Amino acid sequence: MAAQHVPATPDNFNVWFVYSMGVPSDLQRAIDILIGNKRKFDATVNRDLFSTYVAAPDGSAASLASRQLHSVMDAAQIFLATAIADNHAQMRAIHDVADQGQAGSDPKLLVKQLMSELAKAAGRATKLEASFADKTRELEAIRENLSKSEERAMTDTLTGLPNRRALEEFFRKAQITAMEKGEPLSLLMLDIDHFKKFNDNFGHGVGDQVLRLMAQVLRDKVREVDLPARYGGEELIAVLPGADLSAATVIAERVRRAIAECQITRRSTGETLPSITVSIGAAQFQPGETMNELVERCDRALYLAKRNGRNRVIAETELDREIAAV
Repeated sequence: MAAQHVPATPDNFNVWFVYSMGVPSDLQRAIDILIGNKRKFDATVNRDLFSTYVAAPDGSAASLASRQLHSVMDAAQIFLATAIADNHAQMRAIHDVADQGQAGSDPKLLVKQLMSELAKAAGRATKLEASFADKTRELEAIRENLSKSEERAMTDTLTGLPNRRALEEFFRKAQITAMEKGEPLSLLMLDIDHFKKFNDNFGHGVGDQVLRLMAQVLRDKVREVDLPARYGGEELIAVLPGADLSAATVIAERVRRAIAECQITRRSTGETLPSITVSIGAAQFQPGETMNELVERCDRALYLAKRNGRNRVIAETELDREIAAV
């Protein structure tokens, strides 16, 4: 921390302590890359490292699953202890039969006793197997519920797209891959033109229908390796691993044209509504920068598209030209 001039705050100590432990490995890789790129650990970088890798997320679903798993494990321990005790009892009973045989007891009686003990052992084993089968099914149900909870926690309920949490997790991995392999990584940000006016004229229910339609178009027009997500409000976003700014602009144009060609019909009346357009900003990741910095640059390109007439794609290179023109 001293070598990188990181301020001695509790959150920063937490980050660097976790880094020194090597878990999670993503944090170790991220910091090593930042150091390798001689990135300054300023307030923004330090805050992002803490919130992304160290701060505890909402753990309600995880907490419930943890309690359920502890219950199953406690039951399993009881079963195991019972099995061990039963095994010891069975071994003692068999030894007793063997001792009686050496003492000259009636062979028929000894065989009868031995068969009885074996029957008891088989019964106990069957009961134990059934109990473990029940707990196995319970574990499967817990695993399924936890998987569904995690999926819900990562999905925007209106559009069905990944939400901000899923976006940040995906971007973190894409960011590390881009820096390790020297591959490009780009971002698109979309905003529906005059959406407030559309909502005022036709109602929020129709507005929600439009948002779902835009989300579906975005999902269909990006590549399989990309992540389309809802950023907030009427803003959608797409992370494009392996795409440079030129490729990102091509994808953005494909999305823009598809949305402009959509025909929107009000479900309740069958009325055809005015067409919707979007403005799109595109920016390419610079090694070492945070997601917030990339989003901020992409957002500036988006609003330049709006100022220049809407229904268009503006790449971040246009920002420099605008400054030069001023």
